[in-house]
Amino acid sequence: MADDNGFRARNVALLIDADNASPDSLDPVLTVLAELGTVNVRRAYGNWQKPALKGWAAMTHRHAIEPQQQFDVTKGKSATDMKMVIDAMDMLYRGHVQGFGIMSSDSDFMPLAMRIRQDGFPVYGFGTAKTPESFRQACTRFIDVGALARTDEADGEGGEGSAIDPSVVRVIADAWRNAKRDERGFASLSEVGKLAGNRSSFDARSYGYTRLSDMIEAIPNFQVERRESGAAYVKRVR
Repeated sequence: MADDNGFRARNVALLIDADNASPDSLDPVLTVLAELGTVNVRRAYGNWQKPALKGWAAMTHRHAIEPQQQFDVTKGKSATDMKMVIDAMDMLYRGHVQGFGIMSSDSDFMPLAMRIRQDGFPVYGFGTAKTPESFRQACTRFIDVGALARTDEADGEGGEGSAIDPSVVRVIADAWRNAKRDERGFASLSEVGKLAGNRSSFDARSYGYTRLSDMIEAIPNFQVERRESGAAYVKRVR
């Protein structure tokens, strides 16, 4: 669908591993995915005979989610992951989807995320804090749904973010060091964010911040300056 300026938004697919994702975080996930485009494909995979999927079943009509039934073929194993991968590759090769969201905390989706990115399409991962690092880093962006839900609830209430991983601080520092800086040592925040994104899948919302600028302002190592143009610039101060 094109907007009033003729721009055609990305067609985005949200694939949900219902066995490894909570329906409680669906609303903020859909909000985040609006950054990529319009979420026209919404599918949730699992064995719908399981009582544990009752919460997802209630969401199917409310959010126009297409349930995908996958029986447990052997005890302790399901075909959910395989079906999700097959569907994602079908969409990729048909060329009608230009962005993906994967709701799961399962590292089995690491190869899928990597393959999607190799075709130049963004893939956002949504999982819990216990999601393996391999899947996190395979995504263009990975967002902790627990922190995302807290950010959504605290929006407009002045809520504080959580502690930022030191490795993320180092990534931002390296990005600033490699960015073009003015005579006062400030670099464009958008350039710093782009350089950092090439190395890490972190997202400010995983730490309770709505924007990257808010997160960087909370780190004592950096100073953020907002200029008359509306653009933000960042400088390392320690």
